[in-house]
Amino acid sequence: MNQPSADRAPRAPGGANGSLSEAEIVEAALRVVRVDGVDKLSMRRLSRELGVSPMAPYYYVADKSELLDLVVSAALSGIRVPDPDEGTWQERLRTLIDQIDHKLRKHPGLGEVLMERMLRKQLDLIDAIMEILFDAGFSARNVLAAYATMHTYLFGRSRVTNTSRELPQDLPKSLERATKHMADLSGKYFYQFTVETMIAGLETQLVRQQSST
Repeated sequence: MNQPSADRAPRAPGGANGSLSEAEIVEAALRVVRVDGVDKLSMRRLSRELGVSPMAPYYYVADKSELLDLVVSAALSGIRVPDPDEGTWQERLRTLIDQIDHKLRKHPGLGEVLMERMLRKQLDLIDAIMEILFDAGFSARNVLAAYATMHTYLFGRSRVTNTSRELPQDLPKSLERATKHMADLSGKYFYQFTVETMIAGLETQLVRQQSST
């Protein structure tokens, strides 16, 4: 990626017409997230990426909180919700989850932001997941529990990966055996294992729910 050089002179807000577009701002913010992670995203860092004065972004975005809302919406844009006739509920759910995972892997650290902001900016996506679960026959109570489980994993898994790097040298025997595979937690193996386990668990819960009614 070509980043603005350190000695590049700031310009007035925008390009030839003197204005920045929201799309330019969001794309610049996403570039910062992709390269440096979301923790490094700030209004000052954004201004350097855009090649403008430090105050210029404030003409278009009130603060970092509003910027993060825009980034969240843009980062998860383009996710296609499968139609009801495009497979079983398990297949349609997996299609949605796989797309979310793909977006999160493109933007490191964004899961932490989405953990808190999903309910503010991504209600349509949450609704699509819940609709699949309702179509499968889950009760409203179990739909909420199922979504909360998926939400916690998809957007909170980086906390597990980061914490695992702080393990002490001398570990109990079983923990030592297992942690030899610690690298799997940030790769596809952990993702496949967890999603397949979640869906298999949901299938079991659905049978249990139906047998108790």
